[in-house]
Amino acid sequence: MSGGVAVEAEDCGSGFFLGLPDDVLALISAWLRPGDLCALALCCRGLHAAIAASERVWLAQCRRLGPPPHLLSRWRMGVRSYRALCRFLAAVAPLLGIWVHQNPELGNVVCVIWGFLSIVGVRVIPQELGPLGLDAGPLLWAPVFEILADANGAPSRFFLHGRDCGDDCLYPGSVRSIESSCNVLFLEVDARQIVSTFPSKQHLFPARSFPAISESKGPSLARQYCRSYATVIYRSLAAPRASSLPFSRLPFRDGRRLLELVAARVRLKVPRDLASAPLFERSSFCDDSSLLADRRLELIEMLKLNGGWINRDVAELALGLMEHRSAENINALDDRPCPAAHQRRAFSSITGYLKQFIGRSSFPSASRSISRNGNSSDSSKNKHAQLHEFLRSGDLIGLSLRATHTRLTTYRAWPNMHDSRIALYKLPLQGPMAGREYAGLWGGTFGWPPGQPSEGKSEKALFILLLSYEEVEGHLLLIATKILEGTHYVLHPNGSAMFIAKMDEIGSEAFPWATSAESPQVEVKNSYSGEGIVSGYGFQYPGSKPGSLFVLQNGLLAFVWKESKSVLTLQRVDLQELLKKGERVPVLPPIANFAYLTKSYTNVFAGFPTNSGIIQFT
Repeated sequence: MSGGVAVEAEDCGSGFFLGLPDDVLALISAWLRPGDLCALALCCRGLHAAIAASERVWLAQCRRLGPPPHLLSRWRMGVRSYRALCRFLAAVAPLLGIWVHQNPELGNVVCVIWGFLSIVGVRVIPQELGPLGLDAGPLLWAPVFEILADANGAPSRFFLHGRDCGDDCLYPGSVRSIESSCNVLFLEVDARQIVSTFPSKQHLFPARSFPAISESKGPSLARQYCRSYATVIYRSLAAPRASSLPFSRLPFRDGRRLLELVAARVRLKVPRDLASAPLFERSSFCDDSSLLADRRLELIEMLKLNGGWINRDVAELALGLMEHRSAENINALDDRPCPAAHQRRAFSSITGYLKQFIGRSSFPSASRSISRNGNSSDSSKNKHAQLHEFLRSGDLIGLSLRATHTRLTTYRAWPNMHDSRIALYKLPLQGPMAGREYAGLWGGTFGWPPGQPSEGKSEKALFILLLSYEEVEGHLLLIATKILEGTHYVLHPNGSAMFIAKMDEIGSEAFPWATSAESPQVEVKNSYSGEGIVSGYGFQYPGSKPGSLFVLQNGLLAFVWKESKSVLTLQRVDLQELLKKGERVPVLPPIANFAYLTKSYTNVFAGFPTNSGIIQFT
């Protein structure tokens, strides 16, 4: 360390930290958040150099962010440093958790978990359980999307999963933004402008001319282009800049058409060996790290063939919007002023500017009242944009993922969702704590004893519930919200409360099967009064009847309806661990695979074959 740097460090009081060994500095930094660590690095040049160069400091930060610790060393090989790895982990951590949608009513649950230097969103399929239950039977799932890190740790590589003509396909795109408090995940089309010097037109090979690029002329050049029905631009040619016209301003029908068009143009057929490769670590007993690393490298090579961007002209031609472009060109020619007229218009424009300026200064309150009445320029942003206007706002278009925070209203922990937005909504999960021990995800089936098949059936429908606490008029309630139902035809609306228990009111009913000879020995630790869901005035308006919630041995919960003696038995579930032991099934077409917007009361994911005899589709 130079004398100048040492003096500067002593002056700011950081000489003590710089004198510590690297492993001690790493232990201290493990108690800091990444933002605090960056703030500490701004104190002086010495601390900045020490923190930036220390691999152990950033390794400690990576461990704080929650990925499997034994995989961090392997993930480090795919990025420039542990600091770059920490950048990726901190950027995508807000996406981890449970995301849902209202449709189909049986349940649309997407669980985002760690992959291999990536995060993976997988859908839990509505299904039935065999007599061995959740602990022994594999959970059926289907991939939805994944986000990979680049060498600098940026979450820039996005792949949407889908199926086309019976083949597994990937649809590359970009990640537009991820807010730290995001609660809505949008699938959109991003229109971007070219800000750097773009290659001449001879570098833009049309789709049908791709075979003319021979390997003899340059293997690296040939790999930069891909034939997929249109001109596809390789992302490394220029750095695109996002347009100012948001995709959300498009009408739903136009946005859906554009999404389907772009997906069809950037589609990449997945090779059979890659389609069977794991997306995340399956269990601690088998080492999948080599398979996962090889799969990641293959995905990066596929991304080099098709960066996910297509030329705007291709979309205009496919959507029949070329007449708008021709009309704009004709209007531009007709509107060219003559020199004399140009001088008159210049004078009038200056006069108009002065009038506008004087008007703003004289009547500030009037301008504010216009804004409150909704006639200002801000209200115009809420109006729908024309499809050709959106396309003209950029040179390239591609799929994009945007995670943002939106003010949402909820009813009993279930968010109210838009019917015309292709989006997923994050489910707020409460962690168990003193006095609220039963918060979290629970899964189970109807019937007693647990796991015993009903008459004439060998399987039982799986229910996954979100248990959360809510205070209403001074009373603490435990609300069990249904997020997945494995029946043939939906019984109750998605997001409805299966039961509500009053946690400050001890139940007076006895457990019905506590002394039954056919039932295993039951130890009831606690019981609470409540109400359970029943059929009401139509499907959308269920009713409720009295019941009791029983806390049994081994952490089980059982809600019993007082009149019918129906019982719903639940156990706490860890979806990530269940998915590691699960079984993958084919997916839907890409846009529907992300968010299924059609109202449905049956299992739209049914009909796929499975090799398991324990879990079958309803």
